[in-house]
Amino acid sequence: MPHASPWWTPDVHADRRPFLIGRNRIQSALRRFFDERDFIEVDTAALQVSPGNEAHLHAFATEALGLDGSVQPLYLHTSPEFACKKLIAAGERRIACFAHVYRNRERGPLHHPEFTMLEWYRAEEGYETLMHDCGEILALAAETVAARSLVYQGHECDPFAEPERLSVAEAFARFAGLDLLASVQEDGSTDRESLAAAMREAGLRVAGDDGWADLFSRVLVERIEPNLGFGRATILDEYPVAEAALARPAAADPRVAERFELYACGVELANAFGELTDAAEQRLRFELEMAEKARVYGETYPIDEDFLAALAGMPEASGIALGFDRLVMLATGASRIDQVLWAPVAEATP
Repeated sequence: MPHASPWWTPDVHADRRPFLIGRNRIQSALRRFFDERDFIEVDTAALQVSPGNEAHLHAFATEALGLDGSVQPLYLHTSPEFACKKLIAAGERRIACFAHVYRNRERGPLHHPEFTMLEWYRAEEGYETLMHDCGEILALAAETVAARSLVYQGHECDPFAEPERLSVAEAFARFAGLDLLASVQEDGSTDRESLAAAMREAGLRVAGDDGWADLFSRVLVERIEPNLGFGRATILDEYPVAEAALARPAAADPRVAERFELYACGVELANAFGELTDAAEQRLRFELEMAEKARVYGETYPIDEDFLAALAGMPEASGIALGFDRLVMLATGASRIDQVLWAPVAEATP
């Protein structure tokens, strides 16, 4: 079977060009959106001492050579998050960043090794404000390219409707028949056996070596995410604190965190936090994530000590990372992420 024509051939480019022009228009509209709200656009370095410390994210590694021949290991960042939070610690109050980010072991209709992340942060503002931002941005993206709906794989989502706000616990009950928080203790610790028993009773697969996090992720991917963002966008809120990443615990319930994800047409678009500013707690979470990474993949990434030092002086803030290319896909009707990238990363040929 012959290989598909390269993206740079005139006929292929002609097919992709309407999506790419739509991309540019949406990006320009979003820059105006943030400028009108007193955000400063910042530009962060892609090379970092740590690419991030999430167990299942994979980075590209490299090294910097000094004039004296010394070697410094570096990584291409998986998100501009650490640098952005350092800027908040430095005194910035509202910042936005369009960053090229890099993730290894990722390629498919919705994934690419290099893609654009739009992140924005609000110092001394609650994370519910980000939910309002998301609603406005969905509408703006669609309006900019004259789209009446967001579309993916034949599914539609009204970008002008107010997003549904659904807690993770509510989603587990609605779509999987599970009482998720019955397996989460007041201190945030989790009960693997309790969740496993409930899943078996509900007819869900449980493997002997699955931890609580594995079980949680399986239900989320298989039962929850395929039901989110149809008709209108969904804000999936209040993740268990064990899945809080860099989010702080919720004041009303210590079992859950100030974390939400935005979905449209079953596609995850954004991940938001009421930011954790407790450096000691953040270090502990990083260490737990790297222990899990070592267990599953046999490797770890360094912890950015400079980031933890900055975190100790960071004010309360909220922040969000949105997959810009995915937003463009849904607004323009593209079916694959490489259709909305001006110059996709080359694929290995057999």
